[in-house]
Amino acid sequence: MAGKRSIFEEVGEGGAQVALPRGGMIERGRRGARGAVRVWLAVLFVLVVAMILVGGLTRLTDSGLSITEWRPVTGAVPPLSEADWQAEFAKYQASPEFQLQNHQMGLPEFKAIYWWEWGHRQLGRIIGLVWAAGFAGFLVTRRMPAGWAGRLFGLGLLGGVQGAVGWWMVSSGLTGRMVDVASYRLAIHLGLAFAILGLIAWYMLSLSRREAELLQVRRSRDGRLFGLATGLMHLAFVQVLLGALVAGIDAGRAFPTWPLMGESFFPADAFYLPEGGPAVLAFFENPGLVQFTHRIAGYVLLGYGIFVWFRARGSAHPATRGAFGLVAVLLVAQVALGIVTVLHAAPLGLGLAHQLGAVAVWVAVIRARHRAQYPVMARIRGQG
Repeated sequence: MAGKRSIFEEVGEGGAQVALPRGGMIERGRRGARGAVRVWLAVLFVLVVAMILVGGLTRLTDSGLSITEWRPVTGAVPPLSEADWQAEFAKYQASPEFQLQNHQMGLPEFKAIYWWEWGHRQLGRIIGLVWAAGFAGFLVTRRMPAGWAGRLFGLGLLGGVQGAVGWWMVSSGLTGRMVDVASYRLAIHLGLAFAILGLIAWYMLSLSRREAELLQVRRSRDGRLFGLATGLMHLAFVQVLLGALVAGIDAGRAFPTWPLMGESFFPADAFYLPEGGPAVLAFFENPGLVQFTHRIAGYVLLGYGIFVWFRARGSAHPATRGAFGLVAVLLVAQVALGIVTVLHAAPLGLGLAHQLGAVAVWVAVIRARHRAQYPVMARIRGQG
């Protein structure tokens, strides 16, 4: 006669014990896909940062109007013969920039600025191909994490819009008496690039953790700190747009003094417009007023960032406190770098460093906001 069994014992055929189901099987199946998608996004992240820097170089070297046509496909092939170069140069010679500013330029000088703009556009094509190949590959192999197809498709859609905005920006400098692109169009172009970069960073942070973990830790979110971080993100984005306006009209070289602008706090002739027009245009076209606005916004961003960091010190999560601390450090460094850039009349190297600093601050703010929304729970000492 068989012995008595405990009511807690699982019985199977032949008296064998039945293995209990283990949790997390769905997550286990998706873990590899999340990691692979994150690597793909990391490649896109690096390429977008490079695109921002190359775009800055293109602007600072006055190369952006060297290619006067938008040919998304055939434009990938550069001039291959002397006749091709002469044809491209002839198109540039018909532009206002050449006729009003660069009429002394020869073919060798034209080739130098042409390669910068060609490289900028080529990098955009590479980003599009990397996105398309990755997105299609994850769909075909069915390794796309659940719920992510729409978000990742949106990245590609924004990339396509960015290409169209880029041409819209360039076209503004090819007619009339314009020798540069319209600064407000440049601001929109750069702002969209930062928005795409911010989304990639947010997605990478989310994919670095399991979906179940994100749902669990969100219960411990600091709603007030998340709101403050959202305000900081918006303010940082506005400052990026103002920086683009500065770059668009070379306003960084207008007043190489600090803390005053020239001999006064407010720039002289701040609302003067050489060709007239409503006073509101001075906020986009007057170098002194544009630089002044950028300076004041920088001070406000720094002050608000330190305030948010001070509030974040009360967070129960060390990773959250550290993320906001990094934001404060980078903001101080960025303001200091901006002052040095102004004092040296915005040379190429310092201008690019300042732009890279803006990227670092932007990504740090996105990361801190993510930490406030999805805290990283500190492990108790002694736990595995």
